[in-house]
Amino acid sequence: MCTMVVYYLDPNYTEEVLNKINYGLVCEKIIEESDRGDVRPSLLLHVCCAPCSSYVIEYLERHFDLTLYFYNPNITDTAEFAHRLDELYSFIDKREGKNYQIIIPEYRPEEFFEAVKGYEDIPEGGMRCYICYELRLRKTALAAKALGFDYFTTTLSVSPYKNAAVLCETGDKLATELGIKYLPSDFKKKGGYLRSIELSSIYELYRQDYCGCCFSQSEAKARKLLNSRENNDR
Repeated sequence: MCTMVVYYLDPNYTEEVLNKINYGLVCEKIIEESDRGDVRPSLLLHVCCAPCSSYVIEYLERHFDLTLYFYNPNITDTAEFAHRLDELYSFIDKREGKNYQIIIPEYRPEEFFEAVKGYEDIPEGGMRCYICYELRLRKTALAAKALGFDYFTTTLSVSPYKNAAVLCETGDKLATELGIKYLPSDFKKKGGYLRSIELSSIYELYRQDYCGCCFSQSEAKARKLLNSRENNDR
């Protein structure tokens, strides 16, 4: 059974306030500070898929000793989970002179279903997704703490469909709770998302059209069907 505490946004942090925080700049300042040190800090990077990981790894590997953490019980289709993991291995293998350890916890989609119980009908991008953020970040933070990493963070904020403010607020709270530093980020900024698309093309990566869970997959299928009907009506 997966034990978790759902982090709702701190009432003192309205969405307007959170969106005004430049998490990309905060990340840069932390990196500048760590670069002045004599030892490169270690970072456990939660990775969701190869396309999102591509730019984030390229950016962070210049400043941290990275280990990748592929914990994604939200990918509720077993074949899809295996496909995305294979793509991650393929991306790493194609990068000459680069070699990363990839930690893969046991694949248990029931952990995701248990966590989001009661939120199944919430539209994509809402509270169900926030609970999913916390589920994956908590597991990563616990592993980072147990294995002695200096920092933990996630590739999720590179996607324009993920709420970087909620991710960072959740990561900060976990860091305080568990005593492990979180690297706040908004990796989509400054061309990060566009670079991930470019790298996906260079390395011929599979770019999925939904986040991973059966709920987001159903929404993606519905959008495709609607778009198809609209195109046929023109």
